[in-house]
Amino acid sequence: MDCPSEESLIRIKLADVPGIKALTFDIPSRRLDVIHTNPADEIFSELNKLNLGASLVEQKTVSGHTGFDSPEVQTRLLRQVLLINLGFFILELITGLWSQSMGLLADSIDMLADSLVYGLALLAVGGSLLKKNRIASISGYLQLCLALIGLIEVTRRFTGSGASPDYTTMILISILALMGNIVCLILLQKNKSTESHMKASMIFTSNDVIVNAGVILAGILVFLTESRYPDLIIGGFVFVLVVQGAVRILKLSAPKTSGSA
Repeated sequence: MDCPSEESLIRIKLADVPGIKALTFDIPSRRLDVIHTNPADEIFSELNKLNLGASLVEQKTVSGHTGFDSPEVQTRLLRQVLLINLGFFILELITGLWSQSMGLLADSIDMLADSLVYGLALLAVGGSLLKKNRIASISGYLQLCLALIGLIEVTRRFTGSGASPDYTTMILISILALMGNIVCLILLQKNKSTESHMKASMIFTSNDVIVNAGVILAGILVFLTESRYPDLIIGGFVFVLVVQGAVRILKLSAPKTSGSA
């Protein structure tokens, strides 16, 4: 368990397991706490299907699970950050095409990838496991196709000739995207209460802040050097990150076969 995409798929896998009252994720420590009323056998069975090396660290009896956000609170929060990411996906896609900036286009695809992750988390609230895995696979393939198209375009521009992108648009839109991600961080921090599972989403959004800063820096370097290469470098880097996330989603959402009945 090392990214929010894996958290979402774990939630999908465990969504139909009876007796689960709450899940809390601590991604830096690779730890998952499950509060449940039924025996843990089915929980381990579903986790083992993901091949993430799940093992029991500690088991104890608790009198309740106060301090955890209600599903309604979590759903509202996920919808808020989902809408923010979708909005900036559209904005950066349009302005990236207009300004010929691969950095903005790559960041727009990264925003779309974030939206898909939050959408998968919302999807875990209901529906059949087969449907959830199918939608997860579709989102993974979509991310992969868009990122590969982006990498092909970055390669074409590296090897060919072309004008530098509009650095002013790059910097201004990236600043707006940075502000949007900061708003997401504030929402996540404000609503997480004592529950730790939102750490994953906070880490994910924190990484986006770093990407936004990278695009801003690339825009400044385009201005200083009058070269398109800083934009192409940051664009290629972000597209590679999206490819890695898409591959991880496809691996975890793929149906697992078992040799024993």
